[in-house]
Amino acid sequence: MTTLINRIRPIFLSSGSGVPTGFFIGVVALMVIVAIFAPWIAPYDPNAQNLLGRLKAPGTEARNVLYVLGSDELGRDLLSRLIYGARISLSVAFLSVILSGCVGILLGMLAGYRRGWVETVIMRLVDIFLSVPAILLAIITVAVLGPGFVNVILVLALTRWPRYARVAYGQTLSVAGQPYVRLARAMGASWGRILLLHILPNIIAPLSVVATLEFGLMVLFEAGLSFLGLGVQPPTASWGAMLSVGRNYVSNAWWIATFPGLCLFMLVLSVNLIGDRLSEYLNPKSR
Repeated sequence: MTTLINRIRPIFLSSGSGVPTGFFIGVVALMVIVAIFAPWIAPYDPNAQNLLGRLKAPGTEARNVLYVLGSDELGRDLLSRLIYGARISLSVAFLSVILSGCVGILLGMLAGYRRGWVETVIMRLVDIFLSVPAILLAIITVAVLGPGFVNVILVLALTRWPRYARVAYGQTLSVAGQPYVRLARAMGASWGRILLLHILPNIIAPLSVVATLEFGLMVLFEAGLSFLGLGVQPPTASWGAMLSVGRNYVSNAWWIATFPGLCLFMLVLSVNLIGDRLSEYLNPKSR
């Protein structure tokens, strides 16, 4: 246990910004906890309208409702919508990272290990997907499939799996020639067993860094699609949709756009800095 603590301690101590990485881990952990326990933490129903309390400034009260962070154009409590919006952003990012990671890693390892026509087909497919800007491909795909929670996850997974595939492909090429892999092949192990038990554990470190950085991008992509009206549909709370509405009231209700923007900023910044620190820790040459 002491050895494990000593190995992971450097990740928490510092980051490139001079702020301990543990602080950013705490920010992400806090948002995850808030998202999980949203029904018990949110003071009000995020979709409950109160037209007499519309566009109320933070700290004001209307009809026995205290708006800690203000209210939106329909009198809905902004704090409650922020809390429930965290659920959408984090769940979409988490599920899309898991799905795209599983598909990309599997295809990348297959291309790097089987070689031949399998490598050619998979890597040319990766090149095709990477040649199109990810956000543009996401917008086109979600416009065809239609908006919605499940469709957004599928679209983001479809547009981001090539990055995992390329990293997994390069790492598999460097590992496939190792003696323990050749020995497992000589002993009759199937290619599936070799990929799962001998190659994947030895390439998981760089792939975990990619997943961490992709998580922040997924949050931004979900917010961007919701901002354009192609993500999760109203009245479901989403940080991107709240930003889209808030831009119309910047002059007289700045809080509608400011607080969702700050939440997005802190989440993406924290995840990216954690990913950078993890990359430095797993790559001794960069120390």
